[in-house]
Amino acid sequence: MEKITYEQAVAELEAIVRKMEGDQLDIDSLTSQLKRAKALITMCKDKLNKTDAEIKKILEEKEEKKEKKEKK
Repeated sequence: MEKITYEQAVAELEAIVRKMEGDQLDIDSLTSQLKRAKALITMCKDKLNKTDAEIKKILEEKEEKKEKKEKK
């Protein structure tokens, strides 16, 4: 998948949902849009999981530094 930001992916997903809710997609377009939505959802989940892991790592490192300071 091309490199797009999380915000761009969410915006595109929202646009797809609006088209689906407004019955603006024919059956051929619906299939391709559903495939695109699935790819965007996967990308968003991956980004959220990666960000969550990075935050946990930062917090763990901060806690380790705090514990080391307290031992001194």
